Amino acid sequence: MAFDEERYVREVLEPAREAGGTPPADLGARYQLGEAMTARDVAETAKQVRQCWRRARGMLKYRRLIDRMEADHARFAPLFAAAAEGDLTPLRAALRDSHARAGRRLDDAARRLDDAAGPLRLLSPALLSTIARSVGVGQEEALRLAAARSIDVREPDPLPRAAPYSGYGRAREALDALGLPHLGRFVFGDDCAGMEVLDDVVVPGAEPVAEAVAAAEARWAARPRGPWTVSADTVLTALRGTPDPATLVRYDIVARLRERVREHPYDDTLLRHATGELDLAAADARRLIFAVRGESGGVPSGPAARLRELVDAGEIHAAVDYADALGPQDLTGEAAELATEVRARLAGAVRLRDRARAAIDPDDAWIALRDALQRVPDLPGAADMLARLAPYPARGVRAEPQGDGVGLTWQPSPSRAGRVVYDVHRNGAPLSTTERTTARDDRPPVNVPVTYSVVARRDDASAPPAVAAPVVVRPEPGDVRLTAGDGVVWGRWTRPAEASRVVVSRDGLPVQVIDTGFRDAGVVNGTAYVYVVAAAYPGPEGEVFTPGVRHTVTPRGLPRPIAGFTLHPDPSSPGTLLAWYDEPPSGVVEFVALDSAPQWTAGTTVPLADLRAASRAVPSIPTREGQAIRPGAQCVLLAVTIAGDLATVGGHLEHVNLATPTGLSAQRRGATVYVGFDWPPDVPEVEVRWAGRDMLVSSAAYRAQGGVRLEAPESEALTVEVAPTALVRGERLCGPPAWVRLAGRVPVRYDLLREGPAWRRTVVVEVTSDRPVRLRRLALVLKAGHVQPKSADDGVLLDHWTDVDLPARLSVPAPRQDKPYWLRCFAEGASPAGRRWSPGDDDFDGIADGGIMDEDTAGEGPADGGEVALIDPPVRRMKVG
Repeated sequence: MAFDEERYVREVLEPAREAGGTPPADLGARYQLGEAMTARDVAETAKQVRQCWRRARGMLKYRRLIDRMEADHARFAPLFAAAAEGDLTPLRAALRDSHARAGRRLDDAARRLDDAAGPLRLLSPALLSTIARSVGVGQEEALRLAAARSIDVREPDPLPRAAPYSGYGRAREALDALGLPHLGRFVFGDDCAGMEVLDDVVVPGAEPVAEAVAAAEARWAARPRGPWTVSADTVLTALRGTPDPATLVRYDIVARLRERVREHPYDDTLLRHATGELDLAAADARRLIFAVRGESGGVPSGPAARLRELVDAGEIHAAVDYADALGPQDLTGEAAELATEVRARLAGAVRLRDRARAAIDPDDAWIALRDALQRVPDLPGAADMLARLAPYPARGVRAEPQGDGVGLTWQPSPSRAGRVVYDVHRNGAPLSTTERTTARDDRPPVNVPVTYSVVARRDDASAPPAVAAPVVVRPEPGDVRLTAGDGVVWGRWTRPAEASRVVVSRDGLPVQVIDTGFRDAGVVNGTAYVYVVAAAYPGPEGEVFTPGVRHTVTPRGLPRPIAGFTLHPDPSSPGTLLAWYDEPPSGVVEFVALDSAPQWTAGTTVPLADLRAASRAVPSIPTREGQAIRPGAQCVLLAVTIAGDLATVGGHLEHVNLATPTGLSAQRRGATVYVGFDWPPDVPEVEVRWAGRDMLVSSAAYRAQGGVRLEAPESEALTVEVAPTALVRGERLCGPPAWVRLAGRVPVRYDLLREGPAWRRTVVVEVTSDRPVRLRRLALVLKAGHVQPKSADDGVLLDHWTDVDLPARLSVPAPRQDKPYWLRCFAEGASPAGRRWSPGDDDFDGIADGGIMDEDTAGEGPADGGEVALIDPPVRRMKVG
């Protein structure tokens, strides 16, 4: 890359000149070197940089800088000579070292800027330049560092030096008489937090100063006359006598802050005073303190400053010694005020210390010494006396065995002063420390007497110990598990290490124990037994038995398994399945979820605890046919029969969380059955089953054909099932199906004939079918006009016949009706469409095998249980005229 002299002067020489003539510490920046440069590039660039130096030296402002850079170049000349010969290693090492030095220079500058800005985060441009020159960074770089640290570089705001009103002193006294901390409270009221006074006097949400003064004048005018109103009149006179009342408010705030600054507090203290007591906004408070600090002329010194430093450090006794060492000529003004203050504080603290020495109650002495140390933290001898004042001891310590440990309780110390803690000891050795009045020893010695004591302590002073009566800890057998089976109870436990043995009794009778368990076959199913499992420990006078662990168990016969079950969707509750099964003679049926096929074969009886550990519970609600369950995600559903502590494994099904089709309907049209439904979401295929056959239908095929077409004899009853299906791990699994039942249809034909002479003409109805059948009711309907009747109610009933055995020939006198008119027969109970059925329908059990109950005429089918399809004759036979 070509050397850019203008850019070099702008980015290197000019910042270095602003930094007091200090050359850049980074050699890469000084010589415009890059990491990818070759030895030839380095030599050429260094040459051009030095030529730029010579040209810039002709300008007076760069002469000092160039002289320093040329002097430094003598130290780096061997590095560039080696680079010119092809060895860049020394130069690269020097570049890395200079880059690190430049980083340290920036870190040093950042630290110095932080220290100078302090909590106010404000710096004057002159101080920023001084820091930049002393560290050797440019002005722009210093400004960037300040901005990155949220330091505002600005000149201090100009502040008023004299009061804008000659009678300000009297107004200040009147404000003090009114108990107001500053003039802003008088003008704007008590709620003037966040007030701004530098650019303009503004209170958030308040009216301007002139209007606020008028409002304050009206408020005070409405009050009864008295000393308060006299002081208020003095303040109002000062506000009215000032051309701009805002300048008087600003001067009052500045004057009060100046008085506080003379006390030499820290910036944090001044910020709290300005925002809390003077109600200033945080930004204005920072700027105002910065400006007032700038007026003070630097760090305070002299006797007053030293006394203030000792007071702020809490060294009151040292401050009195310092004041006593000063001469009368030094104790003037603020120094004299501080000396009087510290001497008064020391005298009060000494009186409190003397009162503590004479006190009989240690709590009274402790309170007096605490107050003395708050006044004079370095009061001689007070801290040692405080450390020796022990609290009253704890009382009523009780120790009780609790399982494998010991629980401790006690009454608290009556001491009312200081923070009292309690040290718990076991057999004289420290155990724990707590502020509560309870403790626990989780690992006490076993089968030996143990003594506990509680020591109340305040700081380093301890009261006499309070001792509890000795206790002996003898743990009970652990992990006691009793399982009831078919005519047998067996148990297991863990024997405590210190126990000699474990004994078991049933209803007070001993039970034979084998190692860490027993098997008791002398029980009767259905009877509850109480077992006690106790531990025996060696004692000086023989074995000592624990109270024992009590368990009540009831043996029962082995629960019988459920051979199998079916799942059906619950139409009233999405996501719920109805599990149907044959109820076992005993036990309770539950469904559990497994991640894979069960590890037990059907009919295996296992402990209930093992089943619970290997499965997940499935929410269920009992129903008339079985249970309504919500298995959720994909799992293996296992039916188990539970009796007591045993569970017998039954059948299982792999449940895939596939949505069941809804809105299923089926319609016969001759030998073809048209099936339609709402395709379930996220299901790739469905399996359609009918008449012992099945077929897979994809979503695309279903939509392309507008449904599913099945072939089935019209005269046979039919059940159509549609189940969602998917391939899982190479195996096809089906979700719960929806189904619809269709009855067999019996085609019945009729014909209309007109016989006899014109004056005695009759209408003959001939009804035939392919097989004998009985019609429950047949009606002949007449309708005048050109539109044929649509139902038995759509016209005039000429005649009707009941329980008609086919074939049949029926007659009725011809009607005397103006032409044109229609004649048509209707068989009640006939329907062209089937009804949808699902588990849970109230009238589901009323459906006969091979029959159907449609939505309009449920239960009114023909006597033989089939559905009648009544076929009309040609139109010329039905329409007359």
